[in-house]
Formats: sequence, structure tokens, C-alpha cells
Amino acid sequence: MGKTNISGISLQSKEDKGIARNHKVDWLEVARLLLLSRELDNLEETKLTPQGKIKYQFSSKGHELAQILLAMSLDHPHDAVTVYYRSRPFMLAAGLTPTEALAAGMARKESPTKGRDTGVVYNKPSRSGLTVLPASGNVGAQYTPAAGWAQAVLYRQRVLGEPDWERSIAVALGGDGSIAANGFWAGLNIATTLRLPLLFFIEDNSFGLSVPSDLQTPGGNIAANLASFKNIMVLDGDGTDPPKALQLITQAVDYVRSGEGPCLLRLEVPRLSGHTFIDDQSYKSPTRLTAEAQRDPLDRLKRYLDSLHISPDIWETTRIGVKKQLAEALESVEDSAEPDPDEVTRHIFFEGAAPLQGGLRPEQALPLIGSAEPQSSGARINFIDAVRKAITQEMEINQRIAVFGEDVGVKGGVHGATLDMQAKFGKDRIFDTSLSEEGILGRSIGMALAGLLPLPEIQFRKYADPAYEQIVDLGTLRWRTANNFAAPVVVRIPVGYGKKTGDPWHSVSGEAIYAHTLGWRIAYPSNASDAVGLLRTSMRGDDPTFFLEHRALLDTAEGRRPYPGDDFCLPFAEANVLTEGDEVSIVTWGETVHRCLSAASSFHGRVTLLDLRTIIPWDKDRVLESVHQTGKVLIVHEDTFTGGFAGEIIATITAEAFNALDAPIMRLATADVPIPYNINLMQAVIPSVEAIQAKIAELLTF
Repeated sequence: MGKTNISGISLQSKEDKGIARNHKVDWLEVARLLLLSRELDNLEETKLTPQGKIKYQFSSKGHELAQILLAMSLDHPHDAVTVYYRSRPFMLAAGLTPTEALAAGMARKESPTKGRDTGVVYNKPSRSGLTVLPASGNVGAQYTPAAGWAQAVLYRQRVLGEPDWERSIAVALGGDGSIAANGFWAGLNIATTLRLPLLFFIEDNSFGLSVPSDLQTPGGNIAANLASFKNIMVLDGDGTDPPKALQLITQAVDYVRSGEGPCLLRLEVPRLSGHTFIDDQSYKSPTRLTAEAQRDPLDRLKRYLDSLHISPDIWETTRIGVKKQLAEALESVEDSAEPDPDEVTRHIFFEGAAPLQGGLRPEQALPLIGSAEPQSSGARINFIDAVRKAITQEMEINQRIAVFGEDVGVKGGVHGATLDMQAKFGKDRIFDTSLSEEGILGRSIGMALAGLLPLPEIQFRKYADPAYEQIVDLGTLRWRTANNFAAPVVVRIPVGYGKKTGDPWHSVSGEAIYAHTLGWRIAYPSNASDAVGLLRTSMRGDDPTFFLEHRALLDTAEGRRPYPGDDFCLPFAEANVLTEGDEVSIVTWGETVHRCLSAASSFHGRVTLLDLRTIIPWDKDRVLESVHQTGKVLIVHEDTFTGGFAGEIIATITAEAFNALDAPIMRLATADVPIPYNINLMQAVIPSVEAIQAKIAELLTF
């Protein structure tokens, strides 16, 4: 390579010539960072973990050199990285201070998550430089968010016309164990089919905890197995040899920056300590342990600096300086404050303060919430047409909205929600994806963190199940980072039985599972007007939102309403009172609203019917007010009986309005079986109008 600067001295060894030409690296800084990482691990392993001051200790010994060189090569202000639990050397090279590192492990207030997440799960908002996206505690979950950031790099160039995003890239760090995970293959498929600027940085230490790498991938070498994979450069080599590792990393980063497409770089590294502190590596033979110790990158770097005629005194001075810095940092952390317990429930949802990064608010690009008064005019329109019209109108005023999913492009969606929209907005803004819900939702995280508003469609509620890991990660992201990051994503999902038939795979309602999934808002409208208002509020909001569209309402008379206008925004947690009476309160949502309306028509003036419209949050005040007025309550929903959201409402009423009750609280729900395919069987398990009428009559006579 060109001249290498080491502590102000320009040096070039024979070994350097022709390697990573024109790339400069401060090898003494590499040494300092490697020594810092190593001494941190030593301090934790010999003192802090045995003393119980650190609960989870994941050593990075053996992985340090490659990670440090990678971090030093990522110098674009819009580069972003997803890391995993063994990525602390990278974090130190990216700006994590020793104080922050120790505070993270010791769960102190100064930690990047303020003690909320484990010490090895990092995040780093951009400070005019590298962004480290919020890490996941799940193996393999880092790849699709990185793919989302990489796609956002192209989106911000092509759609938003921002030249400062040119040549920026995304990088996903992972071990050899992670390549067996769904997320890796989903991310690989996204990056290669779209030729995204994404680097897969695989640190292969030959073991996933105790499982050897040949049980993760055939032959134990993912690079060899991907040699014939299309649209990706594959590189393979030694991550402990300083000049060779630098050459491979520089080649990989330069290739991805060139715009040619993604690259997978596999680097062999030893894991010199156990998977965690309590792992004694008894599954490794003495011969292997000796061979791994001989490949220690710390020793190899020291020998390399010797070949560059760097005095051993400089190495020793650096080591002493690192130990002193760590001692001072430890003293500071041990004297520091614990996180405030009064703050622990904050930041599950947006609270008025913008995050440092993620979504539209930090860049002042979020449209204002519009009027809560509908401007209804004209004929009634179908629910699905109202959804399409709302999306179209919002996309016209907000270039950051991207709509994607399976079949949403040329076909216009299997339900017609995006019909003709790709022709109007182009393939960068309305695009089809592979058949991978993990890829759809994981990609959404990265895109949202890069300042876009993803509006993915999942074709049916059951199809979202493969993405559950990403769903959970996304919902807790703001809380886990103490509002450093947020990823507002609006996920549209058709739910429930069909108007002509049902079946176990396309007819799931299942909102109660998402109600228990932290950090997500849930809208479940019963008609076209409410759908417009809630969808627009979601798209102009700050939180991840599930927007559930009942299939039996999409193009049927029950769901039709006049279009409420292009600025109509319906607040969440504001139930709609459809009928008023003074003897029984019915609480419901979604398609069962219309069944309850039919049932209540036989009891004119006696039933108050509340359409909740949103599940998280739900309108507790209006429900309790109605309970106090009538004293009798029936809750009806299509989700299953056991564990359905009715149980939450019942518990709240019992706790806060028990003295107002004149009868036991009753509920009707789908039987605890899947929705059958046979139409008669389907109708037998879903709450019918007749069953609702019978419950009303029972309550009235109690």
C-alpha cells in the first residue's frame, strides 16, 4: 500500500507494497485499540465478573484486529453498521469510550442504553460519522436491518436526490453461527437481488458456542459455499494477519462503495476465551487450543510492528497508558450513579422528544397531524379504495414513504390496495419483495433508522409469523436505546375470515398477540372513513403501528363510508359510540362491530355500542364511563377466547369499576380452534348475530 502513518512517522515495509494501495492506517492506533479491548476483557474476566459486578461477559479475544481495521475504514458520514455481542473492539474503534464500555457491562447510567440492555448490546447514533444501529440480542437478526439501511442509501440518492449519500454503505457483522439463521439468508437474498451496498463481515472462529462450524454450513466455510452465488463478491482470508486483513477489508469496502453490489468477507479468527465467562471450552482439544493461541492477533500485530521498526518501548508505553486509562475509567464508573428506577417505563412510545436518530422527526420531515373532523362528501367508497386513496395522498406530500411487500408492485397487491401505484410513483417507492416476511420487516427497521417511512404490506396475518423476531426487536428499539433511536414503521395486514370462506392460514385475526408485543400501536378500523383517519395518523406518527384491515370489510357494504378528506387524522384511543342505551354496554372492534350493530337493533334504546377502533392504546375512559352508565358489559371480538384482548378489558373494568357492575362481565369470541375452511363450520366458531343477541338478552334479564 501507500505510506502508512504510525504516530506521525511515515513508514512502508516491503510486506506492505502492493497491498491496499493508497490506504493509510495508523498502526499504533490499531495497537492501542487492540490493547484496550484486550485489557478490558482481562479486567472483566479476572476481576469484575468474578466479583459479580458484570453479569454477562462475552470476550472478544481473537476478534479484535479485524474489527478495528474495519471500523477505521468506515469514514463516510452515512455509513451504518449492525453489530452483535462480540463487537466491542469495533465499538471502541468507532468511538465508544472505556467509561461507556465499563458502564455498559456494569449497567450504570452512563452506558449507551442507560442500563436497560445487556452490556454487549450497543448502539451509536451518528455524530457526523458512523452510525451503529441498535443491536439485537438475537443471533442473525442484524442482517435484514443492515439491508434496509443499504436500500435507504440508494433511495435517498435516487428519490430524495441527496448526493451526500453517494458511496455510503451498510455493514453487518456476524459470527459463523449466525450464517445458519433465517435473517442471514433473508439479508443475503435482499442484497444480491437488488445489488445493495452491503458488506457481510463474517468472523469465523469455527464455533457457535460449542457447535462446530461444519454444523452451521456444509464444510464449515460460507465463503466457499457462496462461490457461485450471483451478484456478490466473496472474499476469504485470515483475520489475524495485519497486512492481509487490511488488504481484504480495504478491497471489500472499496468494492461495496463502488456501487457494484454487495460483498461477503469471511475472516478466520480464533476465539481465545469461552463463549461467555462460564464457558471453559472443554469441547476443544488441547491441540486446537494451542493452535488458536498461536494465532493470537495481539502477538501477530506486535511482531508486525517490530517489522516496521517500531520500538518495543512504544508498545509497552501504549500498554501502560491503556491500563492507566482503564483504571481511571473503572474508578469513575464505580462512583457513578445507578439508572433511575422512575425512568424505566419511559420511551416505550414517543413522548414528545424526538430521538437522536430514526424516523422523520429528527430531520423535521414529518407532516403535521391533520384535522379530527371528517370532510365527508360524495358517494360511499369501499374500505380498500379508501386505504389506497389515503396512501396515494400521503405519498404525494411525503417523498419518504416507501411501500413494499409481496405482489404490491405490478399486480397492485393481492387485495388491490396498491393498484396502479407503481406506475404513478415508480419502482423505488412501490416495489415487490421476496417471499420473506423476516426480510420485509427487518428491512423496514433499517429504512426507518435511515430517515424513511416504510409502509410494508403483509398479505395475511398468519404470514407475519416468520417475522416475529424482528417485530419484537422493532417494538422495543426506542426503549432499549433510551430514545437514542426510533423506527416508526406502519405495517398493513389484512386479517380475519373472508366474506366467502375461511381457513386456518388466511383467516387469523390474532390481535391479542400484538397487543402483548411491546412498543407497537394497533389500529383495527371497522369502516372506510375510520381506516383513512387512523392510517393517516399512523403515517404522520412516531411509533411502530400495526394497521389491521379485516378482509370481510374490504369491498363489502358494511365497510363503505364517504371519503373523509385528505387531511382527516383520527386520534388513537378514541372509541366511537355507535348506539346509546342505558342498560347494556357492548365493546367491540373490527368486523364484529357490524354483527353487534345487527344484534343491538333488536334492543332499541337499551344498548350502548362502542367501537374501540384502536387496541393499543384503547379508550379506557370511555369504556369505564359506559360501564358506570349501564352496569352491564358484553365484549365481543373475533380473536380466540383464551388470551383474547377482552381479558385485558375485563380486568380493567373489574379493578376500576367493580362497584358499578350489576351483572357478571360477559364476552363472546371465536372458539379456541383455527378458522375452518368449510363455511358452515366457520360460522359455527365465529360470534354470530344470534349468539350476540342471546348474550344481550341474558344480561338484560340478569
